Amino acid sequence: MEIKEAISKAKNNNQIAFNFLLDTYWNDVFAFQLKRTSNENDAEDITIQTFSRAFDKIETYNEDYKFKTWLITISKNIHIDLVRKQKHSIRNTSKDNDDNYFNIVDNSPTPEDKIITEQNLAKLLRDIKKLKPHYQEIINLRYFQELSYKEISEVLNEPINNVKVKLLRAKKLLAAIITKS
Repeated sequence: MEIKEAISKAKNNNQIAFNFLLDTYWNDVFAFQLKRTSNENDAEDITIQTFSRAFDKIETYNEDYKFKTWLITISKNIHIDLVRKQKHSIRNTSKDNDDNYFNIVDNSPTPEDKIITEQNLAKLLRDIKKLKPHYQEIINLRYFQELSYKEISEVLNEPINNVKVKLLRAKKLLAAIITKS
């Protein structure tokens, strides 16, 4: 399959085309992020977000440009957004000229926050149970057991790229369920 053909099929929601594009460009986007973040987990998470966003917005892709360039741009923007969020979480303030200190925002949950979190978790678990069993399993392995993609791949006896695609689909289906309710 050629890239242009895969993009065309992906615009028509062809899963095989999505897999082809993911397999073709995964290493390029991951290597780009690994160079930027110097952290494999962050690079992997940003790469997954990149493909998720790209596949959600594939109909906006302009074929005058290379697909790889489009993906790298999306990836770069996601990384920039994450860095901005991190910078805003800690504020540097100074009281007097002699007395400089960091004012770190207290993000520890209040009792009300804990109750809300428990209620949200219960609702999330009910929503996860609406997914097919293999999607439930992959979400459980990644987010509740906190296994790496490699570990999930070994548990499920599937290639890592299949695990990534399956997790991406599971997250999209779960998001659809959550937005409906």
